[in-house]
Amino acid sequence: MIDHITLKVRDFAKGKAFYQQALGPLGYTVIADFPEAAGMGVGRKPDFWLAAGEPAPGGLHLAFATEDRAQVDAFHAAALAAGATDNGKPGLRPDYHPNYYAAFVKDADGNNVEAVCHKRE
Repeated sequence: MIDHITLKVRDFAKGKAFYQQALGPLGYTVIADFPEAAGMGVGRKPDFWLAAGEPAPGGLHLAFATEDRAQVDAFHAAALAAGATDNGKPGLRPDYHPNYYAAFVKDADGNNVEAVCHKRE
């Protein structure tokens, strides 16, 4: 089980604002806040951290689980409004499995960020 992950971003203030807006529909808030790092999560434990620094070459792929397909749609809209680039509109991805409903965006550092619902609706 993964406890947490840290994503490095070139512009910490911009990255923090982006992820607050993009992950807000999934219930993520800033739980721990430092000058060059912030821990976000749902509830009281930060499981997603942002830190100032040089991003991973080529970017990373991060996938966030959602409760339902509406959260996938809300994530995609919020991320685009926050400045992300569309990398896959919300929809079924039957190549993965019949109920795989996801949306993908690229953040300012080239990371491929996904919200996914595995539930049948």
